[in-house]
Amino acid sequence: MTRIADSISSSATARIVAAAEAMAAQIGVVANIAVLDAGTHLKGFVRMDGAVLGSIGVAQGKARTAALFALSSEAVWDYCRPGAPAHNLEASNGGLMPFAGGLPLIVDGTLVGAIGVSGGAPAQDLEIAEAAVAALIG
Repeated sequence: MTRIADSISSSATARIVAAAEAMAAQIGVVANIAVLDAGTHLKGFVRMDGAVLGSIGVAQGKARTAALFALSSEAVWDYCRPGAPAHNLEASNGGLMPFAGGLPLIVDGTLVGAIGVSGGAPAQDLEIAEAAVAALIG
């Protein structure tokens, strides 16, 4: 039988999504919340009631960006902004989302997935994602 590399578990995914949804409600944001495994495949998703349809792909894109580079999606901007070493990097990999709201999920130094949040201002999306990461680690 072929063994699949460790990735985020279904129970951890549920915990992360619940924490993100709770933080979003607490700060008054309706958001799309996407959790991907380390291979960038969708593991969990919630579109809160009233969340903008157009931000579904943004949430997934932020998570994908964070997983592909094992960095916050916002940190990827430092590599692709005008004048940066990899200007226009955001056009690679089928399109990246290099702004706040995507965070890698790292357990014991191993990337197991990523979360992406979209629906509020970038700082709010990041706050929601950080609450989700805290639920994984804590």
